[in-house]
Amino acid sequence: MGLPDVIAFTMLTALVLYVLLGGADFGGGIWDLLATGPRAREQRRAIEEAIAPVWEANHVWLILVIVLLFTCFPLGFSVASIALHLPLTLMLFGIVLRGSAFVFRQYGGKEHDSRWGKVFAIASLITPFFLGVCLGAITAGGIRVEDEAVVSGLYETWLGAFPVAVGAFTLVLFAYLAAVYLTAENADDEGLARDFRFRAMVTSVAVALVAVLVASASNEAPHFREALLGSWWSAPLQIATALAALVALLALWTHRYELARIAAIAQVALIVFGWGLAQRPYLIAPDVELHEAAAPPLTLRLVAWALAIGSLVLFPSLAGLFRIFKLPGRR
Repeated sequence: MGLPDVIAFTMLTALVLYVLLGGADFGGGIWDLLATGPRAREQRRAIEEAIAPVWEANHVWLILVIVLLFTCFPLGFSVASIALHLPLTLMLFGIVLRGSAFVFRQYGGKEHDSRWGKVFAIASLITPFFLGVCLGAITAGGIRVEDEAVVSGLYETWLGAFPVAVGAFTLVLFAYLAAVYLTAENADDEGLARDFRFRAMVTSVAVALVAVLVASASNEAPHFREALLGSWWSAPLQIATALAALVALLALWTHRYELARIAAIAQVALIVFGWGLAQRPYLIAPDVELHEAAAPPLTLRLVAWALAIGSLVLFPSLAGLFRIFKLPGRR
């Protein structure tokens, strides 16, 4: 492994953390939209309390991915920005709209609660879907590059069956994570725990069904399909992911909510890491390889030092934030 691989692995790890943390926030917005029954207001209140202390901090991981891509793989940033201009814009629009609506709902008074709540919830659908579409598009191989210029069209690169299926999978995955987290965080409230437990179990099955849909569309991404199914790590990864999913479902069934949360985290992390492993050696398949798109070695070394020094500030700060607001007995 060279420095480009180390930086790429850091980007992948940041993406995993964004999915596990920020993704669950978007999933909370989905359940805010779908809140029903006599406890609908209590469900929305529980979602607000879970998201409010951390939702802004969780975006640091997406920012890290973008900064590392721009600095360390400028060709990849350029190609993605051009080829995926529309879905990236819609994704960022969802992020801004969702955050603004959440704040306005919190402080705009009761007369604005329902209006901004709907905007917040609908915007929470936009970003996960288009994030998945972008990831599917850079995997599928429809983005073609010649002499460092994008030669593919504006729409066909991301409107294929595979990118759309990955978008739907990302949306369901975020909803699943949020439901599991909310079940664990409201374990002391039997009614709310039961509501979110049911949603978590249903979406765990939906994740498996949509994964089959992604697999059936993966013929559009031949390199990805071959790497995911035929590499030395394929069978161990898939077995570990299936076991984590099964443990999470059984833990929900038996009301062991903390175990369910740990298993769900492992399941989702393995899915995203598996995508990253299958993507290698491409940054954007099939014309932008990781090492060919890397910045000069000096730039990579300086970024690596910046990451090492910055982590000494970032991780203790985030640990303190979660210790104050998210650990049991401190909320």
